[in-house]
Amino acid sequence: MAGDQVHVLSALDGAKTQWYHFTAIVVAGMGFFTDAYDLFCISLVTKLIGRVYYTVPGSPHPGSLPPTVAAAVNGVAFVGTLSGQLFFGWLGDKVGRKSVYGMTLLLMIICSVASGLSFSHTPTTVMATLCFFRFWLGFGIGGDYPLSATIMSEYANKRTRGAFIAAVFAMQGFGILAGGAVAIGVTALFKNRSPAPPYAVNPAASTPAQADYVWRIVLMLGALPAALTFYWRMKMPETARYTALIAKNAERAAADMSKVLQVEITKEQAGDLEVAHKSPASPSFGLFSGEFVRRHGLHLVGTASTWLLLDVAYYSQNLFQKDIFSAIGWIPPAASMSALDELYHIARAQTLIALCGTVPGYWFTVAFIHSVGRFKIQAMGFFMMTGFMLGLAVPYDYWTGQGHQAGFVAMYALTFFFANFGPNATTFIVPAEIYPARLRATEPNGAKAYFERLRATCHGISAASGKVGAIIGSFGFLYLAQSPDPAKTAHGYLPGIGVRNSLFVLAGCSLMGFMLTFLVPEPKGKSLEEMSRETEPDKC
Repeated sequence: MAGDQVHVLSALDGAKTQWYHFTAIVVAGMGFFTDAYDLFCISLVTKLIGRVYYTVPGSPHPGSLPPTVAAAVNGVAFVGTLSGQLFFGWLGDKVGRKSVYGMTLLLMIICSVASGLSFSHTPTTVMATLCFFRFWLGFGIGGDYPLSATIMSEYANKRTRGAFIAAVFAMQGFGILAGGAVAIGVTALFKNRSPAPPYAVNPAASTPAQADYVWRIVLMLGALPAALTFYWRMKMPETARYTALIAKNAERAAADMSKVLQVEITKEQAGDLEVAHKSPASPSFGLFSGEFVRRHGLHLVGTASTWLLLDVAYYSQNLFQKDIFSAIGWIPPAASMSALDELYHIARAQTLIALCGTVPGYWFTVAFIHSVGRFKIQAMGFFMMTGFMLGLAVPYDYWTGQGHQAGFVAMYALTFFFANFGPNATTFIVPAEIYPARLRATEPNGAKAYFERLRATCHGISAASGKVGAIIGSFGFLYLAQSPDPAKTAHGYLPGIGVRNSLFVLAGCSLMGFMLTFLVPEPKGKSLEEMSRETEPDKC
């Protein structure tokens, strides 16, 4: 590529949108559908699990998960996700995207089913088994992040790349929506077959024995969409950029892309790829070199830090919206409902938020990412999230007053809209576009050259930083949002700073994300090689 654009990459960047592009969106997107379903459905059923396993006979309040158990059940999957993003991001660069892609999906299928089969004799062992399988579920989910983004960016053409990656990620919205809808459907079915009185009327009868099956069914159904797409994921060829640039099999890359994208690339044209990347103009530096820091160091700080800050706010709000809605009185007091009634109300509330705020936000990004650009969408999203969170926090006493809950819920939904028509989408998209597929490095003694594979690795690092934020949000908000009045805290919890002050903290995270967005470049309209500066000579 010294001087002229390489034929294979030029053909990929200029290829017309093909049916295979949409097939790839669905196949990769169903992974994200499953990811979102599995990560967020747990927040729907934690209160039900608490009633089933931790109700104390004679207590005036329904059972709830102890603080440490609640933190583990909600957060352990994110610990697994963080580990999976780093491991599979590295492995995808090492052995190929396709080789690892099916592995992550199979792990998700097995662990989704196993999570619902967490049977034992005591609550402690049930929760321990559940947490074990949710860790490995998260590990598989973590692999899906860097691989799906990298695969879609390397398949797509320059003109539609951002929208295609955004469309893959937008399937998360449908996964969140499906989680709520499944919970509503399963709960309604069991309510009709096993009606139960409110806890205040008959504590023992308010949680029928069948309730123990409900949460298990909800968790296990997360395996279904992944299983339906496993065959098609295994049929996807390796991306041309990986096959030609890293595996050094340009003939195979040409054959694969000619078949699936209907672009004519001859063996001779494909061979130019290897010649160009063996030229002296190829960058000669490694991941931990000063040259990488000069070219991409601030970019990596920007993509990692903004993803971290976004996930602190986003996962805090998503996982604990049921607690926020209970605090403002939008969901009735737990004692006034049976166990299945409570799950039904929680699922209905979260489904409404997903339908009105989360899903539209994702698809606004798909629609406007090429006309507006990644940078502007991310900056606007962080700014609007800050504004709406302050709009909830400053007049918090007004919103919690009788008759004002609808306004609070509407503004709360808008924070989700601008998170998804904003940084929740762009923090996923940009790392797949701005980092090189490989770098040419030399041994310390200068004896031989070799190639480091980076795109999936750098995306994995950025995504793992995001999951650090999710862990902070899932563990921290659980405690911070507790009332500062000891008499009003949930059973087993220490006093916190309250929902109002927690919203101020989340607004601060969003404001910091807005400022750090200025470290992230705009990839709009540029090829992957232009953005990653793979063809730029080093300054050694």
